[in-house]
Amino acid sequence: MIEWDIIGQQLINGLTLGSIYGLIAIGYTMVYGILGMINFAHGDIYMIGAYLTAIALAALGLPFTDLHPITSTLIAFTMVLPLTGLYGFVVERIAYSSLRNSTRLAPLISAIGVSIFLQNYVRLSQSARNQGVPILFEDEWKIGSALHFVQITPIQLAILLITLGSMFALTLLIQKTTLGRAMRATQQDRQMASILGVNTEAVIPLVFVIGGILAAIASVLVTLNYGSFNFFIGFIIGVKAFTAAVLGGIGSIPGAMLGGLLLGLAESLFAGFVSVEYKDVFAFSVLILILMIKPSGLLGRPQVEKV
Repeated sequence: MIEWDIIGQQLINGLTLGSIYGLIAIGYTMVYGILGMINFAHGDIYMIGAYLTAIALAALGLPFTDLHPITSTLIAFTMVLPLTGLYGFVVERIAYSSLRNSTRLAPLISAIGVSIFLQNYVRLSQSARNQGVPILFEDEWKIGSALHFVQITPIQLAILLITLGSMFALTLLIQKTTLGRAMRATQQDRQMASILGVNTEAVIPLVFVIGGILAAIASVLVTLNYGSFNFFIGFIIGVKAFTAAVLGGIGSIPGAMLGGLLLGLAESLFAGFVSVEYKDVFAFSVLILILMIKPSGLLGRPQVEKV
């Protein structure tokens, strides 16, 4: 017998998780699309955002003040997003700016070094133990009958809506603004764009800042949803988000979001009906299967070898 309420609940959980993967995966795919490099420190930017969220909530005096949860969340966003974007800028300046014309291996090693530095920097400054934040939203909404229903929390709904809003805003930025045109020109041919007057030296750091802001949005929402985190979460979710970017087609922004949603749904459904312990194995197996059929990813473009 098909248990539709369980399927519905796992779909909600999967879409929520996949939205987070997609937001972080966009940071990977934007950097790869413009520089052709993978920013392996991006997951740690997400981790920094989680700690900044806790610091912001502590600065507000929660839970000992009478601030409305929505007000507290908006203030946290206002404090965390620019600071996390600044971290993205600093990573680009340190790990990438001087290595753009070097071999592909050099910036990769540099990014891994920055990732290790950020993990240990946070571990030493904030301690290695798990950290927690107060639960601001405790309500649960039930959809369905008294016996068969699904639950969704305000934070889960916020994750879905804010993810859609972020994707819409990013699409407008890329398609309708001067900065977006400069980003697309830099992606297509960085040298020719520079010759034609595009300030590629300003565009590239901004891509890292935008990626950091998207990671910050994800970190604030996930921190408020789960309430706990540690200095190692950046590695775990970074690997998942990178997998989502590859699954959807590295270099494709819609592909990053599609890959994130599919990965989240696959994990959630497998965990709900088969095994929680092996959900990661199943998710990576799906990735391998899809790449065997379509090596460029679901929405990725095949690489054309130039003669």
